Amino acid sequence: MTALSVLDLMMIGEGKTFTDTLDDAVALARQVEAHGYKRYWVAEHHDLPGIASSATTLLIQHLAAATRTLRVGSGGIMLPNHSPLMVAEQFGTLATLFPGRIDLGIGRAPGSAGAAIRALRGDASERDFTQDIQHLQDYLADNGHQPVRAIPGAHDVPLWLLGSSMASADLAAKLGLPYAFASHFAPRFLMDAITHYRTSFRPSATLEQPYVIAGVNVFAAPSRAEADYIASSHRQWVCNLYTGKAGPLPRPSEGFMDKLTNSDRHTLNQAMLCTATGDQDDVSSWLRQFITTTQVDEVIIDARIYDAKARCRSYQLIAESLADVMA
Repeated sequence: MTALSVLDLMMIGEGKTFTDTLDDAVALARQVEAHGYKRYWVAEHHDLPGIASSATTLLIQHLAAATRTLRVGSGGIMLPNHSPLMVAEQFGTLATLFPGRIDLGIGRAPGSAGAAIRALRGDASERDFTQDIQHLQDYLADNGHQPVRAIPGAHDVPLWLLGSSMASADLAAKLGLPYAFASHFAPRFLMDAITHYRTSFRPSATLEQPYVIAGVNVFAAPSRAEADYIASSHRQWVCNLYTGKAGPLPRPSEGFMDKLTNSDRHTLNQAMLCTATGDQDDVSSWLRQFITTTQVDEVIIDARIYDAKARCRSYQLIAESLADVMA
C-alpha cells in the first residue's frame, strides 16, 4: 500500500489575490482529506511575488484548523533561514494545538535569492546544516543537551529531511530520518538517491526502517486534451522560472508546448520527468508504474493548476484511480 499526499507551493494565479490563494488551499485541503490523502505540505519561499508561502507555519496552522484528520506540515522549512530554537518553538506550539497532525519537513536550500537570505538570517552558507538539525532535535526532545529550552518542548513532531541530491540522501540515512526526494522538479538522482538512502540507513530512536516519499507532478482531467490544458499553467511557470521571469501562476494556454523551441522543450521535459498528464486511466497507469519502479512508501503530488475547481477535481480523480492501493 502507498500513501498519497499533497505538496502546495501556494501559487498566486494571474489576476488573483493572496486571499484567493488561501481560500483555494483550504478548499483543496478539505477535498483531499475527504478522499483519503495522508498529508498536506506547504513549501517555504521568499521574495517570489507569485508564491504565498513565506509564512509557512502560519499557513500550516490555518490549514490544520480548517481540517480534522489530515496531517499538515512543511515541505519544507529551509532550516538555514531560521534559528533551530525558533522552529522548535513554533512546531511545538503547532503540535500542542493539533496533536498528532503536524509534520516538520526541513531542507537545506534557501528557497530564495541572496538578498532575501541575508534579510532572513544572514549568510546561510556559513551555517552547519547537520548541527542545526541536531540542535532542532534536541529542542524538540527537550533532552537537556542545549543551554536553553524550547517552550513548549518534548513534543512528538515527526522530522523529515527533504532533498534532491546524493548528499541529502546520505544525511537522512545517517541520521535515521524519513526522506522526501524532490523528484517533482529535480528528478535526475531519484533512483540513485533513494537506493543509497535505503542501503545506508541507520535505525534511530524515531525510525526503525527507511521511509521514502517521492514528489511528482500529476494533472488529471476527464480528457487528455483538458489535462494538457490545465497542466500548461505549471509548465509556463517553470519555463518562466528558468528564464528569470518567475511571477504569478499563468492562465492556461492552448498548445503551449508547441510554442516552445526544441531546446526549451527539452529543458522543461527534463525538469518535469516525473510528471503524469492525462485522463484517469492515464494517470493511474503512470502512478502505478512509478510506485512499482521506485518502491516508494508515499507519493506527494504537486499540481499547479490555475482553476481551483479543476485542481480539486484532479486530486479527486487521482485518488479514485488508486483507491485500491492507497494506504
